[in-house]
Amino acid sequence: MSSAKKSVLLFLMIAGWKNLFGGAFQVNLQGNYQTGMAHCGTGGLTNAAGIFFNPGTLSFLKSNSISAGVNLIFHQTEYLEAYPGNYTARSQNTIGTPLNFYAHYKFKKYDKLSAGFGIYTPFGSRVKYDEDWKGQFLLREIDLKTFFIQPTLSYRLNDKMGVGAGFVYATGNLKLRKAVPVQDAAGVYSEGELSGKAKGYGFNVGFYFQANEKFSLGIDYRSAVKVKVNDGSATFTVPSSLQKYFPSTSFTTQIILPSVTTIGLAYHPHKKVTLAFDCNYVGWKTYDTLSFDFKQNTEKLTDVHSPRQYENAFIYRLGVEYKWKEKISLRAGSYYDQTPVKPGYLTPETPDADKLSFTCGAGFDIMNNLHCDFALLYTDAKQRTDTNIETAFTGTWKSKAIVTGINITYKF
Repeated sequence: MSSAKKSVLLFLMIAGWKNLFGGAFQVNLQGNYQTGMAHCGTGGLTNAAGIFFNPGTLSFLKSNSISAGVNLIFHQTEYLEAYPGNYTARSQNTIGTPLNFYAHYKFKKYDKLSAGFGIYTPFGSRVKYDEDWKGQFLLREIDLKTFFIQPTLSYRLNDKMGVGAGFVYATGNLKLRKAVPVQDAAGVYSEGELSGKAKGYGFNVGFYFQANEKFSLGIDYRSAVKVKVNDGSATFTVPSSLQKYFPSTSFTTQIILPSVTTIGLAYHPHKKVTLAFDCNYVGWKTYDTLSFDFKQNTEKLTDVHSPRQYENAFIYRLGVEYKWKEKISLRAGSYYDQTPVKPGYLTPETPDADKLSFTCGAGFDIMNNLHCDFALLYTDAKQRTDTNIETAFTGTWKSKAIVTGINITYKF
């Protein structure tokens, strides 16, 4: 293949960076109380993280509170070249650190009304491979950080029902590096880097129903969020003879982060035991094409329209909490996460597959007004072999992750 054709192909591959918003990079770690129970939190009363899980629950909380938390994600992906090859590669060890912060206030004069404010990380991670690995022209490194900021109001309709809604402002940063299939005099491949900031808007609405002392349910809808990158930076390190074909320029792109509809149930078979079930329906189908509009085009740097054809997917969650002692609770759970990536669309950014995860956690009072929640999560993605229809890159992928987390809550 000629250098010119390879260069054009590179930018078709660059379109794949949006895949980092696929299932493998959707961060479901919005509260370590809930993470300990397989991230269930829509159908029962928990804490101020209801700002994310179900705003309808906030007006039933008895205490005002402020909570802050962090998770550490240890993730690794292994690649095996298609038979008869025996080449293998692994992503480098990196640590993701999604954060969450919630504040809840119950009005004294209007005890049916509560207000909340949340900051959380629904998408974000980092993937880095060795500079010279077999797929370096697809990806060397991705670093994504996103935050959703959500002010919220919740109203208790009566002793059994509550509703709530929040406005979402989304913001984030992206860096992507890939090798360019052009070598310098020393035989080193060139590199292209994309970086930019994005923002968008959405909403979150929820309904909560407390049927009786043993059973409750909730419904939550988090809207799709259309985010746009304006004046992103595209920088290329290439031999001087090719700089006119790869000028440093800006780009724009528009991305739709999926909606999530959740139905949750909570059941108390015993005063010390809570069983929870959540089902998430994630609207990935809106993501069928990714387009890049470069401000400056050349014969080798043209705008890109790259098919993705994601499909909607379900996540099934089951969790349990046991109040071991008055001030100590133990939690556990498991969930099954369907991949939105259809055959033919797998990439190194998200070598995604159906995932089975297991969680555990604990909560205890440090003192009268100070509470701590721990969580541990292990996720195992099904081994998957695929050939990308656009880049023809083929192989077998396997991913695993371990996540730990802590939340500290002050009640007043």
